[in-house]
Order: sequence, then C-alpha cells, then structure tokens
Amino acid sequence: MSAKRLLTTPRAAARRPRARGRLRWQAYERFQQQLIASRIRPGQFVSQRELAALIDLPLGAIREVIPRLEAEGLLQTAPQRGLQIASVDVKLVRNAFQLRAVIEREAAAQFALTATDAELDSLETAHRDIIAQAGRGVTRELLDLAQAIDWGLHDRMVDALGNEIISGIYRVNSLRIHLIRLDRVMLDEQVLGPAMEEHLALLAALRTREPEHAVAAIDAHLMHARSRALGL
Repeated sequence: MSAKRLLTTPRAAARRPRARGRLRWQAYERFQQQLIASRIRPGQFVSQRELAALIDLPLGAIREVIPRLEAEGLLQTAPQRGLQIASVDVKLVRNAFQLRAVIEREAAAQFALTATDAELDSLETAHRDIIAQAGRGVTRELLDLAQAIDWGLHDRMVDALGNEIISGIYRVNSLRIHLIRLDRVMLDEQVLGPAMEEHLALLAALRTREPEHAVAAIDAHLMHARSRALGL
C-alpha cells in the first residue's frame, strides 16, 4: 500500500459518514418541502428513482432517509410497487390531532404567560390583514399567505416552550397534518374566514394571561379543525 493511500484513506473514511449524514438531512428536508408544496400527495406511489429525481439528490440519499420516513409514518415500502406516501384515514386524523392537542394545550398555557404584548399585537395584525384582504377577494397567493400565518402562530407557541424534543415531535406531526390537509381540508375561501376568526379568539384568550382561557381556546380551535378533517 502506498504512503499516499495510507495517509488519505483514514481521513476519507472519516469524511464519508459525515457526508452521508448531510445527504440524509438534505433528503429529509427536501422531502418535507415537496410535501408542503403539494408535489407529494397522500397515498401516492413513487419509485426510489422517481423520489430521488423529485428532490434532486442521489439515489443513495433516498435509501439513507427511507428508514426515518418509515419510522415517522410518512411513507411505507410497498412490495413490487415502490414507496407509498402515507394514506389519510380516520385513524391518522384522530391520532395526529390527539397528539397535536396534547402538545398545544401545554404550549398555549405557557404562551399566555410568556408572550409579550408586542408579539401578540404583531400576530393579531397579521390575522386582521388577512381578513381585510379576503374581503377584497380571495386569491391563491392570499391563501398561501394565510396558511403560513396560521402555521406560524402554532409553531411560535410550541417553540416558545423552549423544548427541542417537543418541537421536533411537533414538526413531524405537522407533516402528518399537512398530509391530512392535502387530502381533506385545504385552506380555501370557505375555511379561511372561520380559521382566522378562531385564531383571533385564541389571541384574545392569550391576552387575558390566564392559562385556562388559552387552553379552552386552543381546544375549541383544534376541535373545529379535526371536525373539518373528519368531514363532520
């Protein structure tokens, strides 16, 4: 074995795991992006090569990330058919919303005590701006903005707990909620108004600085969201 190979092989071997880790992380991030952008649909079948082309990464990166996506219930391997994106059924809706409620009840209770007036003012202004714009006509761009503001409030409350484990679990569950919305409850002209009004009610409850009021408001909001997902 040459001296050059002796010097470079251990270093190259050390780099390979880190490179695989970066590719795995990129594959997971890009999978999320494609899901949120509706380019991946619930129940859809794709081959590993098709998924690699969709997220623009090598096939090896897809093979690295598949176990994580399967463990999180976002896809499953279908013999002789490739990969199947998670389908939406009543069980998924109930489980995802139950987990969401467990996390967000605690988040709302704490946010009522820790959110600043300036932060609540900013969130309320963003919601009222959406309602005002909707009065002049609902466009796809407005719906996308409203969706971002909708998720932004929930994400902010959860992240304010300062618990990275909870935030990580919540982000994975949010992907399941995205699948449910793609399949059943896309934000549209009919849903936009009620969703924004429910958020304003939540913000009003947060302003009382009473955790029990915030919990009651988030319970009502999530109950309505779950009912829409179940078609009730």
